[in-house]
Amino acid sequence: MNIEISDSKIKGVSTGTTILAVKFNGGVIIGSDSRASMGGSYVCSKTINKLIQVHDRIFCCIAGSLADAQAVTKMAKFQLSFHSIQMESPPLVKAAASVMKELCYSNKEELQAGFITAGWDRKKGPQVYTVSLGGMLLSQPFTIGGSGSTYIYGYVDAKYKPDMSREECQQFATNAIALAIGRDNVSGGVVHLVVIAEDGVEHVVIPGDKLPKFHDE
Repeated sequence: MNIEISDSKIKGVSTGTTILAVKFNGGVIIGSDSRASMGGSYVCSKTINKLIQVHDRIFCCIAGSLADAQAVTKMAKFQLSFHSIQMESPPLVKAAASVMKELCYSNKEELQAGFITAGWDRKKGPQVYTVSLGGMLLSQPFTIGGSGSTYIYGYVDAKYKPDMSREECQQFATNAIALAIGRDNVSGGVVHLVVIAEDGVEHVVIPGDKLPKFHDE
């Protein structure tokens, strides 16, 4: 039985996914669904956590090839830990995003993964960065990604507002991912949210049966 290498790369384990990050007044929320698929059709996991902590108050969420994303975040975590020891202080969120960017850019021919990096530091407070497939780095007040994001651009553009409270931001993130799950067949499972602020980090899990329901008029 012959297996085409190019096909195996394209049809590898993919997170399918809906990911997002959004700033609120005093912090940032990063979130995702929990479904992983094989080749975009076969669901191989319903409970994967796509939010990866790379330092105390810095998280990444992943889209694309799961193996590629895990390799990049593992290396980034190591580099940031080493950097923190050298500098004798926690790394900046932008430094973490820049490490992700360099790893993605220097391996752009081999990688099939994109990232959102978000967190809080004492210099700039809450921050959100997008690191695209080829290694481009963008700073944004909020961002969405993954296959499910195509269904919710209108929603997030209409509902986002700057300086939201923590509660408003959490509802915004939950609604956006719930909408994507309802429309994207490779997004699903539970919603993972991580709330990052000066006072610490909180991981919130919302089961599928507790998500808001949206019905077409």
